[in-house]
Amino acid sequence: MLSLTDSIRICSPLSDTRLTFLSQSRSTNRRQLTLVRSRQPRVSCPQRNNICRCSATEQPQRRKHRSGKSDEEKGIDPVGFLSKYGITHKGFAQFLRERYKSLKDLKDEILTRHFSLKEMSSGYELLGMHRNMQHRVDFLEWAPGARYCALIGDFNGWSTTDNCAREGHFGHDDYGYWFIILEDKLRQGEEPDKLYFQQYNYVDDYDKGDTGIAVEEIFKKANDEYWEPGEDRFIKSRYEAAAKLYEEMFGPNGPQTEEELEEMPDAATRYKAWKEQQKTDPASNLPSYDVIDNGKEYDIFNVIGDHESFKKFRTKQPPIAYWLETKKGRNGWLQKYMPALPHGSKYRVYFNTPDGPLERVSAWATFVIPEQALAVHWEPPPEYAYTWKHKQPVKPKSLRIYECHVGISGQEPKVSSFNDFISKVLPHVKEAGYNAIQIIGVVEHKDYFTVGYRVTNFYAVSSRYGTPDDFKRLVDEAHGLGLLVFLEIVHSYAAADEMVGLSLFDGTNDCYFHTGKRGHHKFWGTRMFKYGDPDVLHFLLSNLNWWVEEYHVDGFHFHSLSSMLYTHNGFASFTGDMDEYCNQYVDKDALLYLILANEILHALHPNVITIAEDATLYPGLCDPTSQGGLGFDYFSNLSASEMWLGLLENTPDHEWCMSKIVSTLVGDRQNTNKMLLYAENHNQSISGGRSFAEILIGNSSGKSSLSQESVLRGCSLHKMIRLITSTIGGHAYLNFMGNEFGHPKRVEFPMSSNNFSFSLANRRWDLLENGIHDQLFSFDKDMMDLDKNGRIMSRGLANIHHVNDTTMVISYLRGPNLFVFNFHPANSYETYIIGVEEAGEYQVAINTDEKKYGGRGLLGHDQNVQRTISRRADGMRFSLEVPLPSRSAQVYKLTRILRA
Repeated sequence: MLSLTDSIRICSPLSDTRLTFLSQSRSTNRRQLTLVRSRQPRVSCPQRNNICRCSATEQPQRRKHRSGKSDEEKGIDPVGFLSKYGITHKGFAQFLRERYKSLKDLKDEILTRHFSLKEMSSGYELLGMHRNMQHRVDFLEWAPGARYCALIGDFNGWSTTDNCAREGHFGHDDYGYWFIILEDKLRQGEEPDKLYFQQYNYVDDYDKGDTGIAVEEIFKKANDEYWEPGEDRFIKSRYEAAAKLYEEMFGPNGPQTEEELEEMPDAATRYKAWKEQQKTDPASNLPSYDVIDNGKEYDIFNVIGDHESFKKFRTKQPPIAYWLETKKGRNGWLQKYMPALPHGSKYRVYFNTPDGPLERVSAWATFVIPEQALAVHWEPPPEYAYTWKHKQPVKPKSLRIYECHVGISGQEPKVSSFNDFISKVLPHVKEAGYNAIQIIGVVEHKDYFTVGYRVTNFYAVSSRYGTPDDFKRLVDEAHGLGLLVFLEIVHSYAAADEMVGLSLFDGTNDCYFHTGKRGHHKFWGTRMFKYGDPDVLHFLLSNLNWWVEEYHVDGFHFHSLSSMLYTHNGFASFTGDMDEYCNQYVDKDALLYLILANEILHALHPNVITIAEDATLYPGLCDPTSQGGLGFDYFSNLSASEMWLGLLENTPDHEWCMSKIVSTLVGDRQNTNKMLLYAENHNQSISGGRSFAEILIGNSSGKSSLSQESVLRGCSLHKMIRLITSTIGGHAYLNFMGNEFGHPKRVEFPMSSNNFSFSLANRRWDLLENGIHDQLFSFDKDMMDLDKNGRIMSRGLANIHHVNDTTMVISYLRGPNLFVFNFHPANSYETYIIGVEEAGEYQVAINTDEKKYGGRGLLGHDQNVQRTISRRADGMRFSLEVPLPSRSAQVYKLTRILRA
């Protein structure tokens, strides 16, 4: 059975082409072949080979398996990554094999309803509101629990009957999709188009077809210029071919009713008899094909065509130019019609359900006013629509991500806009040396205080910041500055709002979400998606593809995967036992969704970057899906920021454990190269906590009430924490907006508890003018330049060769760079011995204790270059005797190699 979406595709004018069918029927005793040749001169795509093999029982997806390649030959191993990491848990291995089988079954189920995975993830091309070239607007919505569907809005006086879905298959199908057509209205004095399928180009401003040439003249021109003599014979007499075929089969006085029709011989017998009758005819009277039956069991017949006929067919170009000439332009459309749904119209979807009437905002709406629960039809005229100017930047080998929130990006106590962000924040990010921005809270959400994590409208940018075109401009300008744009996507749960959100969308409790307790987050009051439903997968996968195709985003940060991977939403004690990743609390459907999401995104957009945020570190997060992994490019190390916060708030400086710091930052080193590290992200300042700067140097406006010694301690630790976090781990580092210069105040969104105040919902950019914040920013810029120019993070893993809990010193090598950290609060070392592999001269590239960074400047200029000595240390052949002031860090770069 075809779904409504498939029917719409098939009934598109673009597919209105006469086909030549070779159909085959089988019976238990004999094989029958029916050959029908269409003689109407239409253009179709020729086969590349002269032999065409057809079988009615052969399905497209089965042909792919006829390659004979097994999963092993294709490089697929459902448990491949286990041997890579030495995991021998049999239960988890069996879980992976069963999950792979479920994935194949899911793909087969998807391909029974969709032509391909690409088409399955492109639902936005059909669903929602779309301008059709045949002077109308098409609307498609999924609501299986509804009994009636209509569009209401200011364009029809909010009538529930004027624009409703028709009865029958093209109004409502068995899968629950509703189809509504809004016809454009003829202007007064205008006549309907003579061509039934008249098309208009609403984007281009040309007027082909409006030059006074009638459609009939174009068709006559096509017949005169395109068809050769005799080829248009059956256009002029459409029933001649059928009548001739009937006469050949039954004679001039054939039966006129079914009762008169005698039993017909099978097709093969009729064909042989016809061949016998035609054997004496000249070759010019015979068709350019023949049918060969090789007597195979599976009933495959070969249709052999002569070379001259196929050569002639290939060289003939389709008459597209004549068809394009019938199309009209935007001016012609506006002259003849009034848009059924003008740009900027406000509307809702009206449902009649078993529980009564409902009004909802379309799940596929691209522009929404959540406060009023209204969707806005966004179809700006071409002269006002945004046009892209810049290409997407090349995918870098290391990521320096600047995490930001548009609404709080301004200094004034208000909700900042996309345009404010473009003019003020983007230049700052570029100056700071980052190569990517990660934006949170862009997808539409009703409640501003939720920071954007309780999404209500997954296909809409937040209207409180601007229009869809404003966001396109933001992305485009970022690309122009060489910045990638990542979107924090929340597919792990959704807002529980009904009228503007997806909850109880069609009146039932199981449309997009699970029923019962499983459909609700245990602590956050949000709804949990039903990932096993093909239509929910269609919605979510299309949503990912939508943001890439429509807004050119370069990647996604998948928020809170633990909420979706487990039925307990991640709120359980994890001991690290492998059983916890394959027991009854694991949502296999959610895992299959993430695998599909990564496979489809990386197949359609090879340069896209996906980042996983999972507090449980599910095994195989960043391993290829072909090897049993989930396919992410990076994963966030959430433990690092929690460790730093715990040390700063609860542990005296002299009790810090260097071994714990290192082990937390590098993890188990199995996937360290795929790790995204950050010292602090938005959680430290938004989720009711404090930023590191607020903990270390207070929250005053640049003039700290702390003593000079306390400020010096705070600045020193702030720099050291950021330096070791950004350089010891993998290929990616993240910083939240403002923390690069030590923003002294937390973020608090306006809500009832603070009387909806905006006083803390902003960023203090004025602090960069002078003082310690300017010094911290200067250090952060040089730290980013260190990676930009020295390619620190893009190199291999750090060689951590010195960790001393007594002296509180950490040292490691990364390429030609030596990193040395002295976290001791009091002890300085004049000549501390650190091992190195290469003999030579090492020059200081960064010193956190420099005065320009707010330090003490204890190292003299003559101490910036150190030469190795022939003494083994830390398992290395050579060593350096370096000065280490307390609470300081130095980065040395090998500038000259000396031969031993």
